[in-house]
Amino acid sequence: MDNTTEGKWESLPVKLNEHILQTLDELKFTHMTPVQSACIPLFMSNKDVAAEAVTGSGKTLAFVIPIIEILLKREEKLKKMQVGALVVTPTRELALQISEVMEQFIQKFPQFRQILLIGGSNPIEDVEKFKEHGANIVIATPGRLEDMFRRKADGLDLASSVKSLDVLVLDEADRLLDMGFEASLNTILSYLPKQRRTGLFSATQTQELEKLVRAGLRNPVRITVKEKGVAATCAQKTPSRLCNYYTICRTDEKFNNLVAFLRQHKHEKNLVFFSTCASVEYYGRALETLIKNVTIHCIHGKMKNKRNKIFADFRALKSGILVCTDVMARGIDIPDVNWVLQYDPPSSASAFVHRCGRTARIGNHGNALVFLLPMEESYVNFLSINQKCPLQKMPPVSDVVDVLPKVKAMALADRAMFDRGMRAFVSYVQAYAKHECSLIFRVKDLDFASSARGFALLRMPRMPELKGKTFPEFTEAIVDTDTIRYKDKNRERQRQKLLVELREKDRTAPPRKNFVKNKAWSKQKTKKDRRKKTAAKRKFDEGSDVDEEDMKELLNDTRLLKKLKKGQISEEDFEKQITGEPKSNHKTEGPSQARNSSGDEAV
Repeated sequence: MDNTTEGKWESLPVKLNEHILQTLDELKFTHMTPVQSACIPLFMSNKDVAAEAVTGSGKTLAFVIPIIEILLKREEKLKKMQVGALVVTPTRELALQISEVMEQFIQKFPQFRQILLIGGSNPIEDVEKFKEHGANIVIATPGRLEDMFRRKADGLDLASSVKSLDVLVLDEADRLLDMGFEASLNTILSYLPKQRRTGLFSATQTQELEKLVRAGLRNPVRITVKEKGVAATCAQKTPSRLCNYYTICRTDEKFNNLVAFLRQHKHEKNLVFFSTCASVEYYGRALETLIKNVTIHCIHGKMKNKRNKIFADFRALKSGILVCTDVMARGIDIPDVNWVLQYDPPSSASAFVHRCGRTARIGNHGNALVFLLPMEESYVNFLSINQKCPLQKMPPVSDVVDVLPKVKAMALADRAMFDRGMRAFVSYVQAYAKHECSLIFRVKDLDFASSARGFALLRMPRMPELKGKTFPEFTEAIVDTDTIRYKDKNRERQRQKLLVELREKDRTAPPRKNFVKNKAWSKQKTKKDRRKKTAAKRKFDEGSDVDEEDMKELLNDTRLLKKLKKGQISEEDFEKQITGEPKSNHKTEGPSQARNSSGDEAV
């Protein structure tokens, strides 16, 4: 672990508890990392800390150790229901990981008890567990923690429990302060005492002071840990032992390249990132069929109860593939990851850094590869400048074979696979349209036909982005896709029942009127006409002193104008009827005078 260490734990200016040193020795953490040597003394000496360090640099121990030390130094011992430390983190996987590290340290301190509050389980069970066992250290995700503060009716008064809080840690602070978590975070912070120590830890620390103030930091010490050998002006944000590559391939060749690469590295541990949950579901199933004798797991944000088990299972594997979304991009420590493959570039440049950081952690070597389309190659320069993340071009993958016909065959054999492919394509296009770097990733530049071939689609989906377009370069499968059946017999039975109901409904439904959605502009009522008519009617209804005969004449003229516009009368007929002899019941006026609304002569 040379180049990543900052001396032994005993060299810290503050003395650590013997049991903590013993645990560090058992875990074989003989030396500190730079972020640990910088943060621990400051945190332990009543300073608020805002720490930015490359991903995989050991930030977890940089706050776990100070938490225990601060709680040990309390004058009053914490009671069963008193919370002394709170760690808030954006994902349940990261919370679970922090909880595991914390558990290893507090085993030697039986006076402390921790609780994990994360989604994916019944909140009532968490309430009962808290009431029964109590907790001095809480590790939580924002949504579940906010929910726990509102469980007073169930007998849990968490607001009273946190009055004794000494330490608050916001891990992956930049993401916690994003819009998605901001409301929950503000609610949580409103319950916490102002007199506390606060630490913000992240690989890409936000520079917005307002957000740091909202998080409650009092004159924070900012810590930025750079990679050794990198100039201060161009601090690299990914680990120095990470080899970061990119490869360029056409949309319809991208999946073939991925499969070839994974087949060549099947005895290694690899992560594959996709932009959407639907893509994970679709491509994950395809990879399970195409890559033999390899354990493949899929994980994404819409999985509720399975995520924790899948995460634990993959961590225990020596080799395998985890197909995932950005739910796995931050802070997650999976041992011995060899390759991080980014099939879809992430929606934000900072997420790129976090994804890469799943490998080359704590001084180990690792590799990352991003697949780019020819039109996306300028993203390489953008990352180098914007994220201080240099990439080198990888030679084309060898032994690439066309596996797309096999994926099509899977869709023909099972409607569930056909549905997944359609959803994956639609979600991919929508995610592409929302990319943060919209100057490079422009949906109008996408070759939809080539993309559909790359997704091995049997036909183009119906979606707004494709409306009115034709795709001569895409050949639809010679099959009626409505005849594709589900392998699951119950699902197919339900589908057939629904089809019968829809056909019956169409047969018995009254004929629908054909509405013309868009009339020609010349046949539409102008706003001016409508305003004139409304104003005239309003005056008449309000009992103004306009003669009834004048009103009738005005309305008659309006009707003639409408007929002219609709082409029902010629201009000649219109002129005749407007300028012709007035009817006997109309008032006549001399050419030199006209009456105003009050009957006086116009001046």
